[in-house]
Amino acid sequence: MKLQFLVLLGALAAFANLSVSAAEAPATFGVSELKFSSPSKWEWVPIQPSMRKAQFKVPNASGDPGEVVFFHFGANNGGGTQANVDRWFRQFQGSKEETKARTEEGKAGDAKVTYVFAEGTYMSGMPGGPQTPRSGYALAGAIIEDPAGNVFVKYTGPKALVQGGIAEFKKLVEGARH
Repeated sequence: MKLQFLVLLGALAAFANLSVSAAEAPATFGVSELKFSSPSKWEWVPIQPSMRKAQFKVPNASGDPGEVVFFHFGANNGGGTQANVDRWFRQFQGSKEETKARTEEGKAGDAKVTYVFAEGTYMSGMPGGPQTPRSGYALAGAIIEDPAGNVFVKYTGPKALVQGGIAEFKKLVEGARH
């Protein structure tokens, strides 16, 4: 009985970490009131109900894959734009100058988008929990301001992968529609 339970537990853990090839990913997906188009070369990752609302793995032939995660906490939840920008910057070791931390503005339909960029040693893991330093990493983030609540999109991974994928990331974000 104990062995059967352990086998089932292992199978569930493996399922939770599976990704789905681009061919099997949904063509579009929703986060809150917004609809997004799935990038053709990214792998859809099924998620368990949690803070994460959608997730992709970005393949990388030369190392660790990237991760794109969508969060939505509802109207007036999840903190404001500046609080999240600051929190994302703090996930990198070093000063803003050392991490080349910067923001820029954009649009997704009528919604304001604040992009967040940083690079260096990224402290992966949940805030307040155990964290793992990942040197040579980068972040391209987006905060889409929406009346139903901000949608937070965070792309992290090896610096070359993230920097090489910024155009596709922006296309994904700016293509969001109601």
